[in-house]
This record gives sequence, structure tokens and C-alpha cells, in this order.
Amino acid sequence: MNTILLVEDSESIVMGLKYSLEQEGFRVISAKTIEEAELASNYDLILLDITLPDGNGFDFFKEVKKKEDVPVIFLTARDEEIDIVKGLDLGAEDYIVKPFRVKELISRIKVALRRYNKITSNIIECNGITLDTENMEVRKDGQRIELTSLEFKILLLLFTNKNKLVTREMILNKIWDLAGNFVNDNTLTVYIKRIREKIGDNDGKIIKTIRGVGYKVEDK
Repeated sequence: MNTILLVEDSESIVMGLKYSLEQEGFRVISAKTIEEAELASNYDLILLDITLPDGNGFDFFKEVKKKEDVPVIFLTARDEEIDIVKGLDLGAEDYIVKPFRVKELISRIKVALRRYNKITSNIIECNGITLDTENMEVRKDGQRIELTSLEFKILLLLFTNKNKLVTREMILNKIWDLAGNFVNDNTLTVYIKRIREKIGDNDGKIIKTIRGVGYKVEDK
């Protein structure tokens, strides 16, 4: 799984992008300032705004490139030609102006990762269950399991946070049904029950319930 460092001070952009990227199987580390970004580590690509509360994205880019060879995509509202040329001349992999199309951004991210040979598999495996994030397929012992889109999203969220507690609130904040209605707490319980039945986890050993808090998938 590839990890993306998102350096962006707009909370709404961070929330929307984080959700979209996680649905594509990426892990996202977010930072609202350069100071926070400097503390981050073990990432495969940086999405970088230029205008940040405590400094300039161009300067942060230069410091990053002194220490490591990682693809950087500028993601900014600054659409002046001089800024675009400067970003690309510095060695950025791409320069994308806001507002942007999320699917196009994800496509460019994948291209950048391939160029750097950093792309990793779209396959997530845990406890004999395989999730194919590109084709939205789930298999257990080679046999395909039919999940609805929402069930897949819930299972993907749990699997991308293996060995970590995922609170019910976190799940509810990240998913909604296809009709656009928010999933409530009682409905989430029903979805978890259905997922367990479909993946053969009736005893709750794969998706463990942390009573009153949430769920946890442990990779054995």
C-alpha cells in the first residue's frame, strides 16, 4: 500500500481527498503546516500546497529533495504561469491547479508512482481474505465473495487499518449509502453483521468487536 503525504491547510480539501484516496487503497498522512509535514516519514509521494500558514511550499520542496528522492505533485490555487514553471523547474512531478477533478488527480498520482517504481499492489490480504481495491473484488480461499459497494468500503476501511482500532464514529464519518442518506449507528451494526456472514466470520474472530467503541481486524 502506497502512502501519500498531503500538505494542505484547507480542512474541507483534506477531508474530501483523504476519503477519495483511501477508497483507492492509499494510506494518507495529512499535515496542515510545514512544521507538521517535517515530522512525517515513510511516505511514497507528496501532494503539496504552495501557500501554507507557516511558509512556502516551494521552500519545503527544496528541503525534501535534499534528503530523499520522492515524487512531489504541487496542488495549489496559484495558477500563474511563473509559479507553474517554477514548480516544474524545481523538479516537481506535476503541477495541478485547484479546483481539480479527483479522478484525474488519482490518475496522475499513479503515473508519478510508476515513474518512481513506487507503485505497490492493489491487493490487500488478511486472514485468508483478499481485497482487490482496483476491481472492488473480495475473495476468500480463492472464492469470490459478493459484497455491496458500501459493504466493500467498510471492509476496506477495516483492512487498511489492520491491527488498529477503528471507531464506529470513524466509520460513520467516512461512509454513506448509495442513495446519499447517512448511515446511522444501528444500520452500521447490520452492515457489519452482513459482512461477517459473507466472509464466514460468524464467531467474530476476523472482525473483532471492541464493545462500545468500534472494531479491529488483526492480521494473524
